Amino acid sequence: MNNLHTGVLIAHTLIALLIVVLVLLQRGKGADAGAAFGAGASGTVFGARGSSNFFSRATAVCATLFFVSSLALAYLSSQAKDEPTSLLEGAPVVEEAPDTPPELSEETPVSDMPELESAEDTLDLPPLEEEDPDADQG
Repeated sequence: MNNLHTGVLIAHTLIALLIVVLVLLQRGKGADAGAAFGAGASGTVFGARGSSNFFSRATAVCATLFFVSSLALAYLSSQAKDEPTSLLEGAPVVEEAPDTPPELSEETPVSDMPELESAEDTLDLPPLEEEDPDADQG
């Protein structure tokens, strides 16, 4: 059913593009006045009035096909299953561990307390040198 939906969607897009092209190829209502003074394309392949009839009918047929394909897409979309479309939607939910450590009470035995490292082991800073307060005044 997914292939059918994709096929109808491609046909729908092509029909929409064909409608745009057909509308752009048609002459406007004001073009008839220009043809009377020799500026019109009366010697076209379709004849003086043949192109307007052809483009009008082709546009009407394409508009009908566009309407039918729109209804088909609406029907196919309503019949689609609720399956996930990406891997992330189907992934199981993982609960994250809390960021804060558990609260320790006064009754917590020493063996259950986390071991703390010395400050010198955890910091990669050089030891502080004591400054002479009289050195800045001189």
